[in-house]
Amino acid sequence: MKQEINTNTWNRKEHFKFFSQFNEPFFSITCDIDMTVAYEKAKKHKIPFFIYYLHKSLTAINSIENFKYRIDDKKVFLYDNIHVSATIMREDKTFGFSMMHYHENLLEFNQMAQLEINRIQNTPGLLTTSYPENIIHFSAIPWINFTGLTHARNFSYPDSCPKISFGKLIQKESQKTMSLCLAAHHGLVDGYHMGLLIEKLQHLLDS
Repeated sequence: MKQEINTNTWNRKEHFKFFSQFNEPFFSITCDIDMTVAYEKAKKHKIPFFIYYLHKSLTAINSIENFKYRIDDKKVFLYDNIHVSATIMREDKTFGFSMMHYHENLLEFNQMAQLEINRIQNTPGLLTTSYPENIIHFSAIPWINFTGLTHARNFSYPDSCPKISFGKLIQKESQKTMSLCLAAHHGLVDGYHMGLLIEKLQHLLDS
């Protein structure tokens, strides 16, 4: 379900209009996330670590309204739920874009995600299904402890889906960390909301 935002009375009216004129309205923030507790929790529950932090990321996204806005035909809509298209690597080192629906329950999400990962790994091509607007784009780059990241973008395509990327798991003494890059359309999201999301995500990973 979605509802249209009245942009004439919206408190982000001028922000939306200003940044929507840009060829590149996306901005990004890169930081480190503490994965010490999350890694142990994933092992304890016998859930793949990738699926575990993917679920926590999606839960955080669904808790903050600004990350649930999407632009369609120059109109802004607020969606009830946000799902995810995650890049999944195959044995031949190509990847496909998955489509995973959000479940608040971690175990239900894990079952669905493993089925979708298996489907992608046994399906050729890049775009293997249809993708709605109410998704985030999610990727893992587990070979690199990056300090910055850019995304391939077609500026003529009116994209408004946030993008989350995680890097290599780094161990320093007893602490495990991963680099995180978060990108979003500046007409919908500001640095304040980025901070809220990172704070919420860290809380979920630690709880």
